[in-house]
Amino acid sequence: MTTIDYIIVGAGISGLVLAERIASQLDRKVLVIEKRHHIGGNCYDEKDDNNILVHRYGPHIFHTNNKDVVDYLSRFTEWDIYNHRVLSYIDGKMVPVPFNLNTIQELFPPEMAGRLQQRMVKRYGYNTRIPILDLMNTEDGELRFLAEYVYEKIFANYTAKQWGMKPEQMDKSVTSRVPIFIGRDNRYFNDKYQQIPRKGYTALFLRMLQHRNIKLMLNTDFREIVSLKGKEFYLCGSKFEGELFYSGEIDELFSCKYGKLPYRSVRMEFETIQRERYQEVATVNYPNQYEFTRITEFKHIHPVVTDCTTILKEYPQDYFPEKNIPYYPVFTERNREIYEKYRKEAEAVPGLTLVGRLAEYRYYDMDDAVENALRVFERKFG
Repeated sequence: MTTIDYIIVGAGISGLVLAERIASQLDRKVLVIEKRHHIGGNCYDEKDDNNILVHRYGPHIFHTNNKDVVDYLSRFTEWDIYNHRVLSYIDGKMVPVPFNLNTIQELFPPEMAGRLQQRMVKRYGYNTRIPILDLMNTEDGELRFLAEYVYEKIFANYTAKQWGMKPEQMDKSVTSRVPIFIGRDNRYFNDKYQQIPRKGYTALFLRMLQHRNIKLMLNTDFREIVSLKGKEFYLCGSKFEGELFYSGEIDELFSCKYGKLPYRSVRMEFETIQRERYQEVATVNYPNQYEFTRITEFKHIHPVVTDCTTILKEYPQDYFPEKNIPYYPVFTERNREIYEKYRKEAEAVPGLTLVGRLAEYRYYDMDDAVENALRVFERKFG
C-alpha cells in the first residue's frame, strides 16, 4: 500500500476515467476502491442466461455532441450506431416521446392537430425545444390547452412516480430535461453522435483498467481501509501522503454530520418472455398506468438471434442505504443547502477532489461524466 500515489473511491465512469488518465499519462500508481462486486457503476452490463446483453441498472444510451469524448472512449471500444426511440402509452395509443409534432398528429383530430402544429411552429420555430412548464405560461389559449394535456398525460404522473413529488416542486434543471420538441424527429436524442459500445460498457471499462499502475479492490467499502481524521487521510492505519479522488456519496465521507442527502432509487425486475420480440422499440413509457415507469427490451439495443427476449420493468422507490442503489439526486433548495455544507467541508481537506454524480450531487449523462472527469484531470495536472 505504501506505493500508492492516488486513491480513487468509486469505479463508475468518473473514477475509471481518472484512474486511466493518472496511470497512463502520469505513470503513477492508483488504487480504485469499489463497494459493489463489479466496475462501471450503474452502467454495468452483462449477458444473461438468454445470451442477451442487459443493462443491470436500466438502459444507458450513449449520446453526445462532444467529439473529444467520443475520441477518448474510442481508444477502448468499437461502436455500433444506435438511435434510441421511445414510445409512451397515452389514451390507448403508443405515441413517440419526447412529445413532438408527430405525437400531436396521432393524439388529436386532424383539423385540431394541424392547427396546434402551426401555432407551435409559428410561435417557437421549427426544430426547437421548450420545457413543458414554460409552455404552460403561454397566453395562447390553445397552446396552453396543449401544455396542460401534455403535463397531465405524459409528464405529471410519470414524474410523480419517478421522483416521488410533483414537477413544480423540483428544480428546473430536472424539468427542463423533458421538453416538447417542435419537430418530427422521433429519436429520443438529437445529438450528433449516438452509438453503443460494440461489446458493451463493461468490456469498455475493463480495457480502461488494463494498466500496470491500476490496482482494483471490489466488494470493499472505502471506510474499511480509508479514514479521514481531521483533515488527513489514513490508508490501512497509516497516514496517506497522496491525493484522493472521491466519487461516492459525499455525506458518507463526512459521516452524515449535516444530515443524509436523499436520492431516488429503482427496483429492477427482469423477465424472460418466450417470444422473439416483446415490443416495437427498445423502451416504452407507462406514465399513467401501473406502478412501473417503463419497460425496456434489450434486444433492440444489442441485437442477437434468440427464441426468447429479456425485458426490464422499473419501479421507482426511495433510497435506503445498504438496501438499494442511489440513482438520482433529489434536487430541492433544502437539499442543495445541505450539499453546500458538505462541499465546503471537502474544500478544506488538502488533497481531496470531489468528482461525479454522487460526490457533486448533480445529474450527469454518461458523456457529461466522461467530459467532467477529463476536465478535472486537465485542471489538476495540465
